[in-house]
Amino acid sequence: MSLAWRQQSERGSHTGIRVMVWVAQVLGRPVARLLLYPICVYFLLGSWPSRRAIAQFRKLALGRPAGWGELFRHYHAFASTILDRVYFLRGQFDLFDIRFHGLDVLDRELAKGRGCVLLGAHLGSFEAVRAMGLLGRQLDIRILMDEQNAPLIRGLTQALNPAMADTVIQSGGVQALLQVKECLERGGIVGAMGDRVTPQDHAVACTFFGHEAQFPTGAIRLARVVQAPVVLFFGLYRGGNRYEVRLESFDDDALLSHNRRDADVTRDVQRYAGRLEEICRLAPDNWFNFYDVWHRSN
Repeated sequence: MSLAWRQQSERGSHTGIRVMVWVAQVLGRPVARLLLYPICVYFLLGSWPSRRAIAQFRKLALGRPAGWGELFRHYHAFASTILDRVYFLRGQFDLFDIRFHGLDVLDRELAKGRGCVLLGAHLGSFEAVRAMGLLGRQLDIRILMDEQNAPLIRGLTQALNPAMADTVIQSGGVQALLQVKECLERGGIVGAMGDRVTPQDHAVACTFFGHEAQFPTGAIRLARVVQAPVVLFFGLYRGGNRYEVRLESFDDDALLSHNRRDADVTRDVQRYAGRLEEICRLAPDNWFNFYDVWHRSN
């Protein structure tokens, strides 16, 4: 997708987030969730560009215009995952009903001894990947991400779980590549998003919901360089306290070859975009890119 997402500053304030975290920890999740309703109304009414982008997405995904009720539900799903991040960061996974699909896929890829690149998107909650620790796997999980555009979220992570904050690898540069390589050589997992273009990324045009959108090639190229298998990851929010974690095999022999042409990278990125589109149709409320990814006028 384009760099348009970087032009959007984080909504909210340090004070507002601190208050919400206090409510979440002291008064509990049920009370905190009640506060999400006025918060969502505020942002729904006060963020016209974001609202238009979500309305555009839902029209393409569902084939019909979105009403105000649907738009509110979309904002509420996003706000719910942000709230639940507080509990995920504190390791309180027992508060949630988390269903896993495809753990055998992850086990099979890790058994190859090359680590694994977990490729996700801004769809649902990437933090739900931490819940896999509940299964006694003691997985070494690092997250490759651009934290520069999200100082509030970075601060939240550092405040609630400094050890988890240390598992984030700032994307870009040789140092990031070295950290990724070290993790994978230990047999660990590196999580990355494949749906937003950063300044250091090379992007390719893919068909997404019938229209052209830019997708980064960085995560897939990275997997080639370090010769690591790729597994798709989707942590879908299903309402209430329910999450559905999907792990899907993505690899083929071409992905691990150094000798393939750039056209094959484009093919694989398009394959990722196609699968992302399918999951979006199954869980449209989970699409959390609040900007125009197609640069369409209507």
